[in-house]
Amino acid sequence: MFTLDAIKAAHSKVKSGADFPAYIRDVAELGVLRYETHVSDGHTVYYGGGDFSLASPPTHAALQVAEHPDAGGFNEALKSHQDGQTDYPTFLQDCARHGVDKWEVKLEDMTCTYLDKTGRQILEESIPQIG
Repeated sequence: MFTLDAIKAAHSKVKSGADFPAYIRDVAELGVLRYETHVSDGHTVYYGGGDFSLASPPTHAALQVAEHPDAGGFNEALKSHQDGQTDYPTFLQDCARHGVDKWEVKLEDMTCTYLDKTGRQILEESIPQIG
């Protein structure tokens, strides 16, 4: 099964949202089936086959996630990030400001779903596949 060190090595290649599809390919090759990243402290829970899971430690100081999501503002921030205009820490701050509590990536479906504190979907998008 995968390790946090292997996932960390794959994540170290990510400089902006433009690198996200390659990261997804890399973690899928490790055996990750899905994962959830929590904006408040950056910890991620990775899930593999056979009920296998690993949780990473927090990656940053606590961020206060807005109680009420702003889908329009978040969509703009996400587009900027995906275009390579913002780094990961800035993206996390944008998520918190716009009410994104976590995102869930399902590698089998190649989707990324952004959720608010109540678990309601703010946005679901398809992850572009790369050759």
